[in-house]
Amino acid sequence: MKQSLATSFLDPADTLERQNEKLLTIAEALIRHSEEMNEDRGAAFAQFQRAAMLEDQVRERTRDLERALDLLNASNARLADANRETETARQNLAAAIETVQDGFALFDAQDVLVMANSRFNALLSDVRDKIVPGLHFHDYLDLVAHSDHLHMPPGMTRESWIAMRRARHAEHHFILNQAMGEDRWMQVSEHRTHDGGTVILQTEVTDLIRAEREERGRLLDDQAQILRATLEHLKLGVCIFDAGLRLLGWNARLSEFLLLPRNRLRQGMHFDTVLDQVRDQFIFPSGLSAHRLGDWVRRALRHDHFQVEVTQDGGKVFEIFAQEMPDGGFVMSLSDISAERHAIEGLSRINETLEARVTERTLELEDALARAERANASRARFVAAASHDLLQPLSAAKLYLASLGEENTAEMAARTVEKAHNALMSVEGILGALLDISRLESGHVTVDPGPVALGPIFAALRDEFTLHARIKGLKIRIKPTDAVVISDRTYLRRILQNLISNAVRYTETGGVFVALRQRRDGLFVEVRDSGPGIAEADQDSIFHEFHRLNAKASASEGMGLGLAIVERAAAVLGHPLTLRSAPGCGSTFSLGLKPALGQVARIEDDPVAVARDPEGGDIVVLLVENDAELSRAMTQLLEKWGVTVLDVSSGEEALELLEATGLEPDACLIDFQLGDGMDGLALIEELRARRSDVPVRLVTADRSEALRKRAQPAQVEILTKPVPTAQLAAFLFGSGR
Repeated sequence: MKQSLATSFLDPADTLERQNEKLLTIAEALIRHSEEMNEDRGAAFAQFQRAAMLEDQVRERTRDLERALDLLNASNARLADANRETETARQNLAAAIETVQDGFALFDAQDVLVMANSRFNALLSDVRDKIVPGLHFHDYLDLVAHSDHLHMPPGMTRESWIAMRRARHAEHHFILNQAMGEDRWMQVSEHRTHDGGTVILQTEVTDLIRAEREERGRLLDDQAQILRATLEHLKLGVCIFDAGLRLLGWNARLSEFLLLPRNRLRQGMHFDTVLDQVRDQFIFPSGLSAHRLGDWVRRALRHDHFQVEVTQDGGKVFEIFAQEMPDGGFVMSLSDISAERHAIEGLSRINETLEARVTERTLELEDALARAERANASRARFVAAASHDLLQPLSAAKLYLASLGEENTAEMAARTVEKAHNALMSVEGILGALLDISRLESGHVTVDPGPVALGPIFAALRDEFTLHARIKGLKIRIKPTDAVVISDRTYLRRILQNLISNAVRYTETGGVFVALRQRRDGLFVEVRDSGPGIAEADQDSIFHEFHRLNAKASASEGMGLGLAIVERAAAVLGHPLTLRSAPGCGSTFSLGLKPALGQVARIEDDPVAVARDPEGGDIVVLLVENDAELSRAMTQLLEKWGVTVLDVSSGEEALELLEATGLEPDACLIDFQLGDGMDGLALIEELRARRSDVPVRLVTADRSEALRKRAQPAQVEILTKPVPTAQLAAFLFGSGR
């Protein structure tokens, strides 16, 4: 028991000396306790127990302290290793930076210099030793700006240079070239690191800039040689002055023109010196002198050029031209224009001669024209007299034939009398046409323009040609009107008569339609036919005398004078005459008329009158329907109403027909579904683009709301199939239009 208690007081980790010391202390304590047991046995034992407990606590704390010391020693060892590694890395980094051929410096995020190599600011020897780690960037700029080896750019002070560098420092990256002492150059670049620091690199570019200068110098020399060769190649005398009015260059042609020896012109000569040498050579035009050229040269701003013609002794003429250059200098040229001026003088003399010859020829032509006019007048008088003399016996012959016709003659003789009468009528028509042509060409025709009512003329023409048209199986429709126009009644009737006669003569099937149209540019009488049409190449020649297309050359068919009379009479009356035609599409002649003052042109549209008219209606309807059976039925109904129907099966065909013929239908009935091409609404849009007021209805069996919504914005009214005849009649003849 004693042995285990003693052992418990000892620390096995203690040295033998320490254990002996503890055992001796314990032994001495036991002896004292034994000796003093009688006096204070209980207190001594308690103290012994406390001492034992304190010994345990001291031993525990000692162990903790020893462990902490061990950890501290290990940490110190690792820290020492890290310091050695850091120092090694710093030394390696410094060595690496030192091997860089450029100047290098690193500033931290607070703009404090961390390190720099020996090449950094090596050209600034007076401040290089002051650039050490710990230096702030602003202090660094102040040191560099006050170095004697830093050359400021032109116009920049040290303070402005510092401000410039601070502003550029705020950028993440920038590069600039900085001039240094002894004509050396440094390229400075700053780059921001990821942690907010700044790396500055300095590269000496002196050799590069000098090489560029040398190359630029060679280029300038080459350009100077090219410029010199160019100047020498010019036929002009050229000289160039700088902004200080000093002579920079010239060519040999200038010395030749100025009659100066080559040694009299030297580079760097002032303009006044050059001008004084040549001032007396030239004669300036009146009001100008050499001083005017000097004044232009000395202007602060020479926006305009200077140009003058001068005469040199001996008669040579030169043009002086001066123009400012962008750098403030100017270039001046001297061109010899003697040949041009002499040529102009020669041309002037030739012109005077030509004018005299032209005057002489003009007088000769006037005499010839007068002779021609007299001959034409004589011809016209002869034609008039001859026609008049011929008409007299023709009239008598007609009377004799008429009297024979009233007698009872044999059938063969009656047919012979009728043929003779028809031949005489043809001859009478030809002679009348010749008289008209003669009067119109002579210029002595008498016209009496005034208010003319078209209604009676239209009615008379209708009565005149209805029978002729029926004989040929044609329909002729002349639309009534109460319009009053300004014209000559006789010649206006003759023009319309010839146009209608020509249309009936050349139309084999179909008919002829005559109507008055109101357009934006006035009134127009249109004569349309369904004849063979006229090719564009022949549309001018049909107005020539005795020119007939595709007709027999017989008196019974006319001699081609009708349209010639129409053109000349329309020109005399001032009525524009136009023709629209194409082969296979018929022809439309339009005669422009002016309405009488205070009169309003109105075209009769009374559907009742149309229905009563035995000759048929006066309405032309464009029917676009791709169903053949429905198209035939609709056409048959409309023709019973006296309507002229233009029926096609597609929108494209309708547009081609209207484009080729120039027709303007009075109304349009258009099916909505027209096959693969454009639909009815698209066709209506095209028709309204050509003529906005054309009456139109969309005919369809589609009763859907979608179609009505499409038609409503375009203001297109719909007739649903089967079409009610009452609605159709109301649209064509009543208020529906």
